[in-house]
Amino acid sequence: MINKEIVLDTETTGLDVREGHRIVEIGCVEIENFVPTKRTFHCYLNPERKVSEQAFKVHGYSDEFLSKKRKFFEVADEFLEFIKDKKLIMHNAKFDLSHINNELQMAGKEKISFENVVDTLEIARNKFPGSQISLDALCKRYKIDNSRRLKHDAILDCELLTSVYVNLLDQKEPLLNFDNLEKSKMANESKIVDYSKKIIKPTEEELNLHKAFIKNQMKKNFFN
Repeated sequence: MINKEIVLDTETTGLDVREGHRIVEIGCVEIENFVPTKRTFHCYLNPERKVSEQAFKVHGYSDEFLSKKRKFFEVADEFLEFIKDKKLIMHNAKFDLSHINNELQMAGKEKISFENVVDTLEIARNKFPGSQISLDALCKRYKIDNSRRLKHDAILDCELLTSVYVNLLDQKEPLLNFDNLEKSKMANESKIVDYSKKIIKPTEEELNLHKAFIKNQMKKNFFN
């Protein structure tokens, strides 16, 4: 069964949409049966307002940089087409979805239902109660290399979250591991060799019968 999902992340001008904060970056990575398909959606957005000092420290996107980017309503249809009919995977979904739905509402589009969303933060909270469950903490727990994550970056965070999601659900990506294939081949060959070394010794009765048979054959050949 083909199961396509979208791992999604956003960066914003600040925390709360009720204070007028907007999205400045959207990142999406499509996965199929827990494996990335290499299809992505990524864009920076002009939020039409200033980035808060706190948010700038998190992602580093300046007002000048963002002022030259497209506005959400200009990418809304492309974004909706990319995520259409697919489950959405987010870390702290309440935050991302509140901002996405705010943008969709402002663009005159239908909001996304929370029923179509999987929150990896909630999965991690249930699986590791009392433990650190930030994206960085989960990368550390699952030995996922996040050394490139010097600042928050929507598309990079999606890539990291994909690996975290797979591990949280105890899934294994069907990667072609040549080392494992070689080990398996050697193991099979070893079984064949071991089997060939199994020696069955004849009984004393069988040896006597064999000697009698040889002696009888020699007599026949002599007289013939």
